Amino acid sequence: MSTPPIEQIYDDFSFIDDWEERYRYVIELGRTLEPLPEEAHSAENKVQGCVSQVWLETNREDRPAGPLLTFRGDSDALIVRGLIAILFSLYSGRTPHEILETDAEDAFSRLGLKEHLTPQRSNGLAAMVQRVRRDAAAVAETVS
Repeated sequence: MSTPPIEQIYDDFSFIDDWEERYRYVIELGRTLEPLPEEAHSAENKVQGCVSQVWLETNREDRPAGPLLTFRGDSDALIVRGLIAILFSLYSGRTPHEILETDAEDAFSRLGLKEHLTPQRSNGLAAMVQRVRRDAAAVAETVS
């Protein structure tokens, strides 16, 4: 099972009116994540600034047109795993430039998540976005 594209997530959210159902959907999205091997649950991959335990692994695939970045991740919290899945729908399989040009805050606003996450979850989500963007910027520097 793979994480659906962000446009499908937008569409799915538009059909779900109840926030309890939306939360269940986010948790289901978390179940689509590829398992993160135990060795990837490392200090290097741990995202600082999250209340829950969060690990993100960035993989670079060099292609003739330039590198693509893909991500794997995990959390000890079900809802956070779902947020990771949404984040990957936005960013995984894209070039560093595309990642840096993508406005995650706008995407999460479109889903209405900003208003329905606790401040701690919002801060953790921002930390995950910063981590992905930092990794993309580091790769972008190597190809400029």
